[in-house]
Parts: sequence; structure tokens; C-alpha cells
Amino acid sequence: MTKGRYVRGVVAALAAMSVAGMAQADGHKVAENDLLNATLWTQTSVEFNASAMAAYKLAEVMLDRALADKSWTAALEQGGDYQGKPPAVILDVDETVLDNSEYEAWLIKAKKSYSSKTWMPYVDEAISKPIPGSKEFIDYARSKGVEIFYVSNRKAPGEAGTRKNLKDLGYYINEKMDTVLLRNEQEGWGSAKSTRRAHVAKDYRVLLLLGDNLGDFVDAKGASLADRDAILSKYKDNWSSKWITIANPMYGSWEGAAFGYKWKASGDEKRQMKLESMKYWEPKE
Repeated sequence: MTKGRYVRGVVAALAAMSVAGMAQADGHKVAENDLLNATLWTQTSVEFNASAMAAYKLAEVMLDRALADKSWTAALEQGGDYQGKPPAVILDVDETVLDNSEYEAWLIKAKKSYSSKTWMPYVDEAISKPIPGSKEFIDYARSKGVEIFYVSNRKAPGEAGTRKNLKDLGYYINEKMDTVLLRNEQEGWGSAKSTRRAHVAKDYRVLLLLGDNLGDFVDAKGASLADRDAILSKYKDNWSSKWITIANPMYGSWEGAAFGYKWKASGDEKRQMKLESMKYWEPKE
């Protein structure tokens, strides 16, 4: 081995030892967490910001098409004789308009799982950040005379914090009527959003649906992976035209579908079921 190679080898070894030392300072090892990469990507990557901005720019294009076509509706719950109704769009809130990755990051740091006991105080603090492109789209829609409805599965007691968060960030909220429609706010408004979409569609022509989860577009509670694929195929003409999706790798029904919605299973059990739900490349020997 040459002297130069030896020196480079020593330097590399010392660097590796330094990194390992940082990860295990005072005997502490950084715990593995399934949420880490997804939250890191959402919170720090240019790619997430760019994809969200692109989705909302597409929404502007489709909004103009919808306004020009009186037969256009994005809501399966629309019903008949809607062509003359005033136009509206429906947006989910979490990870569609508001970025809650700081809460997800806290879960990782605190070694905790989602719980209403920690989520509700976070909602009440009204500190979520905006999803890139969302406010610009909402402002554009308002400039075209389109009403904005927020249909969220945040629970009804969180409405004050939700409204404050949106207003503090400059998002439009109609003060003359309730356009922030939360879970259990009225009888029959459960986690499935079809009743709230129907509530909006009763008086408005719904031009677009925007969300990060399958349930923001069609009720699919308990849908298996195969069921979800079938829904994607059935409504193929709606995706990226009437239905605009914001990427959310941190959580959603996609995760539950991978382990049969067995949320009470242990972390190891859920992880094994996730592994079993994937397709694998088999290298040739």
C-alpha cells in the first residue's frame, strides 16, 4: 500500500468513527423510525416543494377549464341540475393546505405515535406552515369568483385553532357562512367525507377536489390494496383533472391498507406486513 493510500484510509476511518461517535454519544444510539425519511423529505426537500407547486399550478389550469364547462363537476355527490349553481372548490386541510411535518418530526424525536392527546394541543397552537402553492391557488380561485370550502377530518373542537392558523397565514375564509367543515361538526359528519361533499354540492357546483388521501375524493374506508387500485382505475378520468393530489408519504390510508388496518398490531408486526405487501426484484444467480 502506498503512503498516500494509507493516509487516506486513516482519514476515512477516523471520519467514520467520528460519525459513529455522534450517533452514539454518551452511549445513546439513534433509534430507527419508519417515519424519519418521509418526514425529512416532506420538510426539507426541494422535490416536495416543487411537486406541491406543480400540483397547484395544474389546479389553476383545470379550474379555468371547469369554469368554461357548465357540465363539469368533481363531486360524485353532486346530483342533478347543478349547472347553474355557483362554483366552489373543496380542499382537505392537513398536508394539503397546512404542513404539519413539525408535529410528525416531534413524534420521531419523542419516540411516540399519533395520539389525539398530543395532536389537539398542536392544532390549538395554530403553528402549521403552508403547503407550497396552496395559498396562490386559493387566491387565484377567489379572483375567479369561486367559493373555497375546507373539508378536514380534524375534530370539531379544533375549529378555532384551524381557523386561526389559516387566517394567520393569509388564507381566505368566508366569514358570512361556515366553510370550514370538520369531523363530527354536525350529525352524520364522520370520518368519511361524502356527507360533507354532498353538503357543499347541494348549493354549489364543485369544480375541483384537492387532497392528499384517497378519502378526500371518494369514500374508501377499509379498502384493500386491490380495492384501491380498482378505484384508481375506475376514476382514471378524474385524476389530475378534477381531482388533484398532493404527495404525503408521512401517513394516510395507503399505510393502513398495507397491513389490513390492524393499527393495534405491534410495530414489528406492521412492518412485516408492509414487507409482505411489496413486490420484489429477484436477481438472477
